[in-house]
Amino acid sequence: MTALFLMSEEIASKDLSILGLFHHADIVVKCIIVGLLMASVVCWALAFEKFVRVWMLNREIGVLETSGQSASIPKARAGSLIGAVGDAARTEWTETANDASTGEVRDRLEVAMRAAVKRKLKSIEKGLPFLATLGSAAPFIGLFGTVWGIMNSFTAIAQQKDTSLAVVAPGIAEALFATAIGLAAAIPAVIFYNQITVALGRASDRVTPAIVTLARMMSRRGLEGVN
Repeated sequence: MTALFLMSEEIASKDLSILGLFHHADIVVKCIIVGLLMASVVCWALAFEKFVRVWMLNREIGVLETSGQSASIPKARAGSLIGAVGDAARTEWTETANDASTGEVRDRLEVAMRAAVKRKLKSIEKGLPFLATLGSAAPFIGLFGTVWGIMNSFTAIAQQKDTSLAVVAPGIAEALFATAIGLAAAIPAVIFYNQITVALGRASDRVTPAIVTLARMMSRRGLEGVN
């Protein structure tokens, strides 16, 4: 009974807080934890930026859906979806309007505007591979830190020739902390990647009919609506 009491006091005397676990961890485990924390910060910042861009993209697609009925593309800032579509339509119209039939103009306008939309979507997709990689690799990186920490714990047991809980528990806790950080980094990354990918797919499905309608109406009425 006295031995158990002394053991519990020895465990309680160790700092088992998050900062304490990090402070007493092996240098390899520390590097893994710091790397995963930095990757997690990048993940959240990247996800926030993508969600904002997807929200703006959906707003612009709504404008294009409305513009399709009037064959009019409003003015927009450079780099926006509407601006890219307007520039593509203007360029293609200038090159083909005098030498092609209405059907050919419509097809070329549609191809040009689709290409502009595709480039815009690809620019938003930049960074998504990082989320996918983090979501799949972070648990294994954290697990590597856990395995490394457990190896050190067993080494400490062998050196001290003591298998008491007071010797084993702190090292195991430090090792498992790496896995916890890996999961904390991976879970949001997977969720963000899936949500952003689905949102971009839906946006692509929405913009296609708008481009078709816009190309058809512009080939009939001319380019006076493209500012």
